[in-house]
Amino acid sequence: MHASNPSSGNRTKIKRQIGVEGIADAARFARRAAPEFFRRYRDDSRRRVAPAPFLPDPNKWPDHGLHAAWLGHSTVLIKIDGFTILTDPVLSERCGVRMGPVTVGIKRLVAAAVPRHELPHIDLILLSHAHFDHFDLATLRSLERSGASVVTARNTSDLLRVRRYKAVHEIGWGERTRVGPASILGIRVNHWGARMRTDVHRGYNGYLIETKRHRVVFGGDTAATDTFRAARCSRPVDLAILPIGAYDPWIHVHCTPEQAWRMGVDCGADFLMPVHHQTFRLSREPYYEPVERFVAAAGSHPERVVATRIGHEWSQN
Repeated sequence: MHASNPSSGNRTKIKRQIGVEGIADAARFARRAAPEFFRRYRDDSRRRVAPAPFLPDPNKWPDHGLHAAWLGHSTVLIKIDGFTILTDPVLSERCGVRMGPVTVGIKRLVAAAVPRHELPHIDLILLSHAHFDHFDLATLRSLERSGASVVTARNTSDLLRVRRYKAVHEIGWGERTRVGPASILGIRVNHWGARMRTDVHRGYNGYLIETKRHRVVFGGDTAATDTFRAARCSRPVDLAILPIGAYDPWIHVHCTPEQAWRMGVDCGADFLMPVHHQTFRLSREPYYEPVERFVAAAGSHPERVVATRIGHEWSQN
């Protein structure tokens, strides 16, 4: 989600504005700042969220091998030899600024494939950056006191109630941390990290997840870049999870499907999972265009593209 979006108000201001008068003031500001956004918000309020087309069952995944399910947008549930990871968890109906009892922000087109109460135990929450459609405080609050650790980008942990997680690790580009059996490397991406207009100090990452038997790349959000070559070595990347949507007109911060495929090739991935599409209306391209172009980019190897619909799951022993 773009930092210039009027739903991305200053959190401190919002806290001061709680109450009828504060909500009214914020609403008037949003109308002045972006009438088109406010009209969309009104129209979206009347629209029902469609159910996920597929419903994975992670409880059936064994404690060996690599398993992944796309829950929607950039939220992927991963299990690596019994160790569970949740990327950029956004399970709420809307993502945006919480003002009293409501959230002002964009509404999902499709529900999350696994709701919060059906998630298995999560060992690691992996956060790429602080944009609202990747760093949803309502979902993150629901994961507090669950025993999960968090790995997040530099200068973003202040948004979390860190004492309510097992541990919180901030890392930057080229830095590593370890959580359980997983070594996590921060990869530089071509994006930006500000949650509001002014907090430009916040970091933004892609990640390489390495265990004894498996390697997974999570691209977060990015425009075209060659930095995923940092993940290439003598061991292949089993799975690369890469964003493919919101490039029209935001090509300067979001890659095209063809560019995403190239980045997967750069990191040496055997299989590629396209995310960041089909969940929120963030841009102008037709609904299925990103995934259709991504599969086309695979050429004679469409079998390397996995999880093309929300709720699809994939496994490798």
